[in-house]
Amino acid sequence: MQGIQRKIVYVTLYEGIAIVCASAGLAFTSDSGLMKAGVASVMASAIALVWNLVFNTAFEWWEARQAVRGRSVWRRVAHALGFEGGLGLILIPVFAWWLDVSLLQALGMEAGLMLFFLVYTFAFNWGFDRVFGLPASAAGAPPAAAAA
Repeated sequence: MQGIQRKIVYVTLYEGIAIVCASAGLAFTSDSGLMKAGVASVMASAIALVWNLVFNTAFEWWEARQAVRGRSVWRRVAHALGFEGGLGLILIPVFAWWLDVSLLQALGMEAGLMLFFLVYTFAFNWGFDRVFGLPASAAGAPPAAAAA
């Protein structure tokens, strides 16, 4: 499976599983119930999607103006920290408000979600590639093309 079909299946499965897992975790850590935590997870997913578009647009605007081109390890670290830090600043007050918890408790929830998503993203991508095969960009040259 390749192209847009692969991307649609990927994002649908990724977000669906993430929402179920995050809902359970938020419900457990907030005592707010699964339904309310589920809404918080869907809100967080939607916010993360919008933040991804905004942050990456701003980051690429900044990146295009740098004298040094390319994406070094440090630039990738700055990107990851900027994205996750900004998302945390948005989600912490949302969790505190929606789940009726303190900002400190919401900070703990956000830290837990960051750790979860670090492991989940790695495991999901590995499993997805095992089930659906590698995308064309990572699959290497087909044998006929390599022989030509």
